Amino acid sequence: MAIEAVIWDFGGVFTSSPFEAFNRFEAERGLPKDIIRRVNATNHHDNAWALFERNEIDAARFDELFLEESTALGHPVRGADVLPLLSGQVRPRMVEALKICKQHFKVGCITNNVVSMHSPGQDEIQRAAGAMGLIMPLFDAIIESSKAGVRKPDPKIYVMMCELLAVKPQACVYLDDLGINCKPAAQLGMTAIKVSGVDQALAELSQATGLTFPEEAAA
Repeated sequence: MAIEAVIWDFGGVFTSSPFEAFNRFEAERGLPKDIIRRVNATNHHDNAWALFERNEIDAARFDELFLEESTALGHPVRGADVLPLLSGQVRPRMVEALKICKQHFKVGCITNNVVSMHSPGQDEIQRAAGAMGLIMPLFDAIIESSKAGVRKPDPKIYVMMCELLAVKPQACVYLDDLGINCKPAAQLGMTAIKVSGVDQALAELSQATGLTFPEEAAA
């Protein structure tokens, strides 16, 4: 089936991965590498992270629950210390690729986010630069977990996006930096691309769509 839509994750795709910030934080605090990811992966449907991304708890409760969960793994970390690590730096070449895709296909964004100033692209520097204001209006449809009450990797959120764009999953390309989020997209029939870097992602996106993306973003 011909491609009709390209669907994107936001954090870790259009911005640098928060995992890099997690690892820097862990090194600075003398914590085991990837302990924050371990906390997030434990009971991943109903833990503090999941509840926060579905907007079922506020930042204060997230702070408490994350501390409880990390303490249970032997390395106490406050949720309030983790939230500032979510902000990433915008990747201009990915934004340019989105603009090119928009000229040929429908484009959508599915993002697991939290109601926080520290959500990807929401830090003071990027708000001042209008990063979110420049990227989000490019999409034909946006689903935010904190507003929809459902989060990836729940298959429902991918189906919701297909309905919004009026396309079949088999006609979609989906990009995400997490394999766990790519899996349900692929199972629905989407061409899933796990984003591990800009060059790799754009090479695979080019192969999937037949489009050519410049090595450097246009000025």
